[in-house]
Amino acid sequence: MARAATRAQVEAPYFTAWQAFQEQQLVSFSVPGHKQGRGAPPELAKVFGAQALALDIPHAGGVDDTHLTAETLRQAEQLAAEAWGADDALFLVNGSTTGNVAAMLALARPGRPLIVTRALHKSLLAGLILSGARPVYLTPALHPEANLLLDMPAEVVARALAEHPDATAVMLVSPTYTGVASDLPAIAAICQQAGVPLYVDEAWGPHFAFHPALPTPAVQAGADAAVTSIHKLLGGITQAALLLCRGERVTRAHLGPCVELVQTTSPAAFLYASIDAARRRMVLEGQELLDRVLALAAEARVALAQIRGLWVHGPELIADRPGAAFDPTRILVDVQGLGITGYEAERVLRERFGVAVEMSDLVSVMFVISLGDTQETIDRLVDGMRGLAEWARAQGSASSARASAFAAFRSTGAVLTACPPALTPREAFFAPSVAVPLSEAIGRVAAEPVTPYPPGIPVIAPGELITAEAIAYLEAGRAAGMYASGPADPRLHTIRVVAE
Repeated sequence: MARAATRAQVEAPYFTAWQAFQEQQLVSFSVPGHKQGRGAPPELAKVFGAQALALDIPHAGGVDDTHLTAETLRQAEQLAAEAWGADDALFLVNGSTTGNVAAMLALARPGRPLIVTRALHKSLLAGLILSGARPVYLTPALHPEANLLLDMPAEVVARALAEHPDATAVMLVSPTYTGVASDLPAIAAICQQAGVPLYVDEAWGPHFAFHPALPTPAVQAGADAAVTSIHKLLGGITQAALLLCRGERVTRAHLGPCVELVQTTSPAAFLYASIDAARRRMVLEGQELLDRVLALAAEARVALAQIRGLWVHGPELIADRPGAAFDPTRILVDVQGLGITGYEAERVLRERFGVAVEMSDLVSVMFVISLGDTQETIDRLVDGMRGLAEWARAQGSASSARASAFAAFRSTGAVLTACPPALTPREAFFAPSVAVPLSEAIGRVAAEPVTPYPPGIPVIAPGELITAEAIAYLEAGRAAGMYASGPADPRLHTIRVVAE
């Protein structure tokens, strides 16, 4: 839990100033060009609303002033730091992506080793390319039955630091996309002893600071810095995120200039305001709100597990892993027993039952339970999955035969570590490259990333030696309708490799 909050936490200085802007009734000769909605396309104004467009103002020239004093922003950031148990915080737009890239630029050095999980988001990979760091990839634990990557063992981090004493940082993802949190207190102690900063991509854990039943938040566990996405499970608007730091090894002085390098110079004030408002709400009512969320998630998990043909993953994944933790707001459901792929399940749930999933892959779908859920939405989810099961059984054995071929494939499983590194991501990304048919890429060095989305974790990263296992996964995914971010050929008929 966060440290004791001050009475100032009842305030939302940025949100209040943003709201007050409209009352000034200024005649603006600044951007955006739609001028409080007057110049917006009429159809957009009709759908979006006049008041919403009137409050679409840039941070500079709106809530603060054109001289960028940012006093109101700093007040809001300091309150956020206190709420999450950090020493300082920076508001971000463009999501946790901005924080990951900025942190990589702050902590990496060209050519120097940087210890990083291979189950990294594509934004951390982008940071490796931009910084020129030499990644030392670490492999998380693997669940033998579910083929899911789990937590990062502390001893794996310790061994990497011993083998690479010149590493500039350790960068991990916790929780994973599927909800598994690593033993960050143990890992932070190891990094502290080695004198190496620990950075955590905690994009999926913005709620951890506000309920004792959830995993320990990264900065409170001892991490020097972490990023978290306010828009994912709290009340922030899409792109709203927070970069946190604590201690002396990584400070605002390190992170701030790097954020300025990669973040837009025209951040939308309503995004910042949503962070401020979400922070205040969570400090004042977070535990009560999350009590309800956790109860709804537990109800959904039990109901889904009773549907024949479904395998619902949960806390049992880490039953034999001391120090690891699990976030129950993520519900991952295998649908192989229904004889269909996750992609088919997503399509049918949306088209027939009006239910949208967070993620689908060859074997599963995932649902996120958040502050926005109610008993009614959980009932819709469970009814939709029951309907899906009935629909799938009506399809007969053809679908069963098709799905059985995918049993070993999971976008968050062992396939993420199938390709060994040969060059650094930067070396490969900027090397002369050629496009070759996917089937002919085995044994070649990738020059571009291939990232199933979601979850946004590259199956192949630039600089890696492409293996038959990775190609088999991509071919199966292509046939099933997988969307891949990163390659020049999004249909995955070809892939770019380093020219020989």
